[in-house]
Amino acid sequence: MDTTDHSPDAALAAALPFSRYAQRLLDSEPAQKNVLLKTLQFPLQKVEMQTFLASYVKHITDEKTLHSVLRNLRKQTLLRLFIRDINGQADLYEVMRCMTELAEVTINFALQYHENWMTQPDRFGLPRGEHSHNIQHLLVVAMGKLGGGELNVSSDVDLIFIYPEEGETDGAKPISNHEFFARLGRKLIASLNDFTVDGYVFRVDMRLRPHGENSPLAISFPMLEEYFIKQGREWERHAWIKGRIIASHADAETQSILMEKIVRPFVFRKYLDFNAYASMRSLHAQLRKEVERREMHDNIKLGPGGIREIEFITQVFQLIRGGRDVDLCIRPTLSVLQRLRNKQQLPEHAITELIDAYHFLRKLEHRLQYLDDQQTQTLPLNPDDQQLIASSMGFRSYADFMHQLNIHRRDVTRHFELIFAAPKKSHTHDTLAYLWQTKAQDTSKTEAAASQLSTMGFTEPEKVSERLRLFYQSTFYHQLPEFNRQQINTLVPLLIEAVAKLPPVETTLERMLQLLEKISAQTSYLALLLEHPHTLQRAAELASISQWASDYLGRHPILMDELLRRDVPHPEPDWAALNHDLMYQLNHVNNPKNDVIEWQMDVLRHFQHAQVFRLLVTDLEGSLLLETLSDHLTALADLILDNVLKLAWAGLKKRHRETPAFAIIGYGKLGGKELGYASDLDMIFLYQDDHPDAAEIYTKLGQSINAWLTRHTSAGLLYETDLRLRPNGATGLLVNSMEAFAQYQHEQAWVWEHQALTRARFVVGDPHAGKVFENTRKEILCNTRDVIQLKQEILKMREKMLDVHPNPTALFDIKHDRGGIIDVEFIVQYLVLGYACQYPQLTGNIGNIALLKLAGELGLISTNTAEQVRSAYREFRRIQHRLRLNDDADMTGNALNDGQTQKFARVDGSHLKNDRTAVLALWEGVFGQK
Repeated sequence: MDTTDHSPDAALAAALPFSRYAQRLLDSEPAQKNVLLKTLQFPLQKVEMQTFLASYVKHITDEKTLHSVLRNLRKQTLLRLFIRDINGQADLYEVMRCMTELAEVTINFALQYHENWMTQPDRFGLPRGEHSHNIQHLLVVAMGKLGGGELNVSSDVDLIFIYPEEGETDGAKPISNHEFFARLGRKLIASLNDFTVDGYVFRVDMRLRPHGENSPLAISFPMLEEYFIKQGREWERHAWIKGRIIASHADAETQSILMEKIVRPFVFRKYLDFNAYASMRSLHAQLRKEVERREMHDNIKLGPGGIREIEFITQVFQLIRGGRDVDLCIRPTLSVLQRLRNKQQLPEHAITELIDAYHFLRKLEHRLQYLDDQQTQTLPLNPDDQQLIASSMGFRSYADFMHQLNIHRRDVTRHFELIFAAPKKSHTHDTLAYLWQTKAQDTSKTEAAASQLSTMGFTEPEKVSERLRLFYQSTFYHQLPEFNRQQINTLVPLLIEAVAKLPPVETTLERMLQLLEKISAQTSYLALLLEHPHTLQRAAELASISQWASDYLGRHPILMDELLRRDVPHPEPDWAALNHDLMYQLNHVNNPKNDVIEWQMDVLRHFQHAQVFRLLVTDLEGSLLLETLSDHLTALADLILDNVLKLAWAGLKKRHRETPAFAIIGYGKLGGKELGYASDLDMIFLYQDDHPDAAEIYTKLGQSINAWLTRHTSAGLLYETDLRLRPNGATGLLVNSMEAFAQYQHEQAWVWEHQALTRARFVVGDPHAGKVFENTRKEILCNTRDVIQLKQEILKMREKMLDVHPNPTALFDIKHDRGGIIDVEFIVQYLVLGYACQYPQLTGNIGNIALLKLAGELGLISTNTAEQVRSAYREFRRIQHRLRLNDDADMTGNALNDGQTQKFARVDGSHLKNDRTAVLALWEGVFGQK
């Protein structure tokens, strides 16, 4: 309800009918009213609570006085919060914040006193670590709604007591740290929980601690870690999402980091944990049974469509994705819902309905508890109380109120059931089950399975049956845990249904079985395919088009998450926005505080793989030109290099300036903006800095950059690199000054190095250093050269390349054979080196296709021939690209099944005769030889 008159007296009069607790309190303690009326207009802040307690410091000499002061603070807090809430002066966030801060302030205040009393030298003294000898403190871990910063007005507080290290106290009566912290914990509980003449502060629930209520009251970090590793249960992962240390002693931050190191790997898996669906379904089923048993259907927290179901929804996404996306490693339910909205993990309308329901249910929960200061979430049966609740919620009648409540509960239930619906088996499951029952000899079942395969569109069902039997008889299958095998047994009929519509079905099936074999040890990804069958269908569609796509999925199964969003076309990449997102992840406040470099390396790899995969999907859908694809892949590499340079520089122990005067120069496909999916990066490192230690510092920077790119982590690698195009090649310095580079290019470089320079460009780094490089490059390329000698040098190099890549077959090697891609590239390089002195515009980094057009416009070659060769070059690259996508080899050069390595793109060249002829004609026109 929201009254129009917010004067303190009017607000108090309007609210009092809705709380018998407040009426009793003001009747028994009239002085509370004066305090209340003076402060009612203002939200209660944490500092005000601390000031109130501090004013009694001189009077607190025993536990009785301590308990009285703490309880008086609670009474003042609850009174002011109740009046403000009922009158619409305080929103839900203020109520939750205020109650959370009351708990934090009172716990820390009581803990401080008990710790001080117990650690006096004539008593137990200070607890010290057995190994560190440092003073130890009790760490109070807030769980549940206190941990989430969303405590309700009559809530209990879920706590766990932890201490860092075993050891002994150093006082007159030494005891073990274990015993000391157990005693201290009991004292703290009594200060909060015990009911005195002044009431209580908070009921304390310690049952969430490892091993539950029959276990030690306080445990050490090593005990907690061992428990998580050996005995931690699935429901405890949910509970510990909210866990946080609320103690405020000097080393609390350090201890929080140590606890995070133990807790985070237990709660948040490094991979996407889709098994969370099944565990949450099981937990919810137990809850529903309890609700049925205790007839709790009117419980707005635990009953159908209640607060707990909203919490389950947020937690399942956190458990699935929190290990990969630290943005979801947060505690408040409403904040998680907002982030799920931003990440489009749930539809907009679903998030809106869940947020609205949560606000309504929490507001109702507080009004139920205001009545008598009882921890209740059950709707009243008493008609008078029903009317009070309806009025306080802003409804004229209880019926109107119940109508709105039921709308919210139905919304929550609907979304819950959509998210947690159990996966369905294929309708062909039982018929095809024979395929993995390898010992069965029932001919009728064999025929039924073959008939089913035939009906589904398989032209050779016997061959398919045999392949599936081999799959189930394989060593890898029999070595899998039973749970994994059950998942696969359920998946295969679904897989068969998916590939039946994707010719050539036998090829698609083979690729999908290979994919299944690669991910079979990871139950989470099997669970993903079972929970989201449309993802299996989309994976099969990609596999039917491209062997490389299915191989890429097998190497990085986490990318199947990219297929979850059904019927959502990937938009054109917005690299500025994507770079912002990447930097946000790399520098997130929730980043792990230990092993941060390894974590950032994984973030970079996951990001790069995801962007490559999105481009791949768009490419395979036929909606991306090859030149556009190469531009995007190059933009991605530039983005990654920019971030790696910053991270590597920040990681150097010795730095002499804010930003490095350093440039990464791209050569080859990186320089020419023609990167493919698995291209390596041809680079050199240059610097423009006269500091005496510059060479040493920038060499370490170059080494670090290369390590960031090429190190294999659990997420794979970023890029292979080739640094051999630097001055003096592999034997030369890793990093060169700009002056040394210019001198080398002018005085020592071979013609082929100048050829390579035609495709070079400044990629990332210091803009001034980049400008110096571009000026040097242009100067080198614009040198006047003897074109006769230049031709001879280039022809010699072309002959060497032909000798290195002989083609013994009758097929046309699109890249290496005469009339192919390398001929076009050599022609362009010759035209740049030979004529840039007359036409400096030839030094522009615009790519081979544009340079051919420019050469035609400048009259260096005929415009007609230029256009024919431009068309041929495009076609050669397109075919090369498609061959690599559909070849049975890995594009990175991994071995084929027969142990050979695929290095060549060779085809029947009959349909390319005109293209090849055009290139050879231009070659003859330029170099004067066929």
